[in-house]
Amino acid sequence: MDILDCLANLSNDEVFTSPAIANRMLDTLPDTLWSDPNAKFLDPFTKSGVFLREIAKRLMQGLATAIPDRQARLDHILGQQLYGIAITQLTALTARRTLYCNKDTTELAHCLTDVFAQQGNPDGNIYFEPCEHTFVKGRCTYCGATEREFGAEQRSALEQHAYLFIHNKNPYKEMQFDVIIGNPPYQLNVGVESKSFAIAIYHKFIEQAITLNPRYLCMIVPSRWFAGGRGLDDFREKMLNDRRLKEIHDFPNASEVFPGVEIKGGVNYFLWDRKYKGDCRVVSYENGEVISEMTRALKEEGADVFIRDNQAISIYHKVRNFNEKSFSEFVSVQTPFGLLSSFKSYKKQSFKDAVKIFGNQFIGYISEEQVHKNKQWVLEHKILVPKVFGNGEIGTDNIKPIYAEPNSCCTQTYLVIGPFATEKKCRSIIRYIRTKFFHFMLNMKKNTQDAMRGVYQFVPQQDFDEEWTDEKLYRKYGLTAEEIAYIEKMVRPME
Repeated sequence: MDILDCLANLSNDEVFTSPAIANRMLDTLPDTLWSDPNAKFLDPFTKSGVFLREIAKRLMQGLATAIPDRQARLDHILGQQLYGIAITQLTALTARRTLYCNKDTTELAHCLTDVFAQQGNPDGNIYFEPCEHTFVKGRCTYCGATEREFGAEQRSALEQHAYLFIHNKNPYKEMQFDVIIGNPPYQLNVGVESKSFAIAIYHKFIEQAITLNPRYLCMIVPSRWFAGGRGLDDFREKMLNDRRLKEIHDFPNASEVFPGVEIKGGVNYFLWDRKYKGDCRVVSYENGEVISEMTRALKEEGADVFIRDNQAISIYHKVRNFNEKSFSEFVSVQTPFGLLSSFKSYKKQSFKDAVKIFGNQFIGYISEEQVHKNKQWVLEHKILVPKVFGNGEIGTDNIKPIYAEPNSCCTQTYLVIGPFATEKKCRSIIRYIRTKFFHFMLNMKKNTQDAMRGVYQFVPQQDFDEEWTDEKLYRKYGLTAEEIAYIEKMVRPME
């Protein structure tokens, strides 16, 4: 067993990569790199050192002809081709132990090379130094960390998560690398107590790596950027329009790559090729097997997100050709009545002029004065849907719409669909929501538990004076038997 398969993750934000996944990522690179004595490789957020070790193995084989002497070959590879920037002091020591067989490269008893001892350099080419955030108006200008969470008062007690590579401290910024590869930190927890939340930072490592203009860039990151994620809109737009993105290998179930780690929305690794310009090869995996592969544009016409499901593309095109309005126009923004999910100022029994309220695991009654927004909706017919449900996997997500009669409202737990003039129309729309077709179109954009208005973008509106079934919808959009079978297989029966 490889010892690097046995390491415990630092956290859900800083996850160790297995040798198997590291090698699959390396397989996306051209074979000619392994016989190039001038190629330089950088892991700018090294943790276990697995990427650098596996690269060294390939170079040792590929350079056997060019540098026949084994020790000379090893000295050349370790001294002139492989570089890393560690994310903590601990990972620096771990990576040096992995790559050089010694955490101190001047101790020759066990070190694989003496090139660093000759230089008096105990760190080798794996660099680390403590780094601090640069706070302006309470936030780090580089990564968005909050001063309250990571400022001077916490500095002695907490890991700062001020990563060198994205804090303008890259020791190798003057070097030209052929390959930048690795698994960056994913997010930072900011805020305090009940207001604590996580912000994505993995995209900052990708953007910084691209500025170094390597020949190839390969990283494994969460897939939330495909269609959502706080603060990722600009990054997503840049990635979807970057024709140098050559391959994406997508794992909707992250546990296939990182067992025991929950990463909602899955993960992917990608290859960015500086000289490539074209469509992207998209490979999807399930239960360790390739389930689909397609070379296609990352950005479909009319879409502002990446539709990850290759087999959904033909269905998307057929529906889009009808040029119908989006169902998202019916859906409210969050907190439709100005009442938070934590709202508790309700009564269990109705009273005169009471307004019924639907909340998180409760139904109660409040006065109309307690409604802060959209008071005109209270007296209307409407539908409520959870703003959070499932986990972004089409096989498990299931919306449970609620008909909310006149004289009712809800907390932030729900979004409002409507309002509408009659209960009959609400019931018709609820039947539509409960179709597999509706769920399939919804999940083209929903890849996490969040279900805000935007995820309904690809769902088309219908004439709700009619009743809609899956069979009727399949006929309307001219779906083939294969497309129908795919929807039926992917979406579980409605409860």
